[in-house]
Amino acid sequence: MSAPVSLGSYTYVEETKEELPWADLVTLDLAKFSTPEGRKELASFLIKALREKGFFYVKNFNISQEAVNRQFALGRQFYELPLEEKLKYVPEGLDQGQFNGYVPAGRRVYNPETGLRDRVEIYNIYIEFNGDFKHNHPKIIQDNLPEIETFARSLHSEVLDPLHTLLAIALELPEDYFTNIHKYDVKSEDHLRYMKYSKYTPEENASIGNLWVRGHTDLGSFTLLFRQPVAALQIRDPITQEWWWVKPQDATLTVNACDMLSFLTAGYVKSTIHRVVAPPKDQQHVDRLGLLYFSRPHNDVVLKAVKESPVLQREGFTENQFERSELSVPTVEEFTFAKQKWQRTKDIPRDDPKYNTATILPGFTEQVYA
Repeated sequence: MSAPVSLGSYTYVEETKEELPWADLVTLDLAKFSTPEGRKELASFLIKALREKGFFYVKNFNISQEAVNRQFALGRQFYELPLEEKLKYVPEGLDQGQFNGYVPAGRRVYNPETGLRDRVEIYNIYIEFNGDFKHNHPKIIQDNLPEIETFARSLHSEVLDPLHTLLAIALELPEDYFTNIHKYDVKSEDHLRYMKYSKYTPEENASIGNLWVRGHTDLGSFTLLFRQPVAALQIRDPITQEWWWVKPQDATLTVNACDMLSFLTAGYVKSTIHRVVAPPKDQQHVDRLGLLYFSRPHNDVVLKAVKESPVLQREGFTENQFERSELSVPTVEEFTFAKQKWQRTKDIPRDDPKYNTATILPGFTEQVYA
């Protein structure tokens, strides 16, 4: 086996010293997953977390911190490339919803009066290395693709498969119900993301209300977010509607539920509303680098409610908004690209009401939150 490519060390930013209103999130311990009793306990734990908060932490997921650090180092090296080099990897059809590759900053107008735009850069990597999608990469990514694939596969087997198993148990379905529609080697729009939020000056932050990305929901099943010590993520409590900061926890993943999970459970599990704000004052001088994984069912899965679930039947969650309106129920692929096209709309002022409440498919109207 060849030696790992040298990426240099990765040093995390020091955590904020400010006292912030942190969200009270629970931690799901996957060390208990190995026994039937442990899985039953965790399933109850998971569904309660999903229903009450929508965000939770996961620990003991059997991926080394060294492997995580190397992925952050890869992201850092990618963003150190000159802009003209990164722009070579913008996907064709970005405006039509294509998203794998480099998405440059500045597509959204934050302050029309000053011309201030977003400073969010994204590099998405389609993680199924089976030929379904032709994906060109810069050398720093290409040279490390085997390691990236190993990392992506381990996220699938060590985190997503257990979570989907626990969700099935909680809904009184066969344990493999959700894993069967989230197989790594079947075509889906799963992807790994390196994401960079470049800093603003205090004056610029004030001019946009300290709000970097407005409240929104993710479009897939689960989103996995690796520990990021620059505090900026906030979630909206689904019960009280209050906004709370998400505290970085050592050796954990932060996980949230997304749109497709809401469709499949007819709203029993809600897609979690979250936003990104300016960091506290002692962290506003640094950029914020993120490492994320977005999970989605297979492309051909039709997003109907899971009517086989005794729990959903008892609780009356048997039809989602598409089914209730008797409109065509989209496949995962149809919904993914409709929402991605909406997300990638260029040169739209952040407060444009037509954009913020756009109907992206018959039966589904988007919503942007404060």
